[in-house]
Amino acid sequence: MELTGYTYSTEQEAIQARKDCADYYGLPKTPNSTTKYYVDYMFADLNTPQFWYIEYYEGTKPILGEPITFNILQ
Repeated sequence: MELTGYTYSTEQEAIQARKDCADYYGLPKTPNSTTKYYVDYMFADLNTPQFWYIEYYEGTKPILGEPITFNILQ
C-alpha cells in the first residue's frame, strides 16, 4: 500500500515526531483531555527493513517538513 508521510528508523524518533506535533498544537489541552496527540505512529513490521511511520496530514507539514511517498506491506 502506498502512503505519503514520514518514516523513522527507530521508535524513539517516531515518538519524538509525535510529541513535536502535539507540542506545536498544544496537546493535550488539559491533563484529562481525550485527545493526547495530533498524530500517532505505526510500525511497518512486514517490511524489510522494518520502520515506524506517521501518515501525512496538512497540519504535519509545518512541524515535520515535506512528506515522502513510501510503501508498506499489509
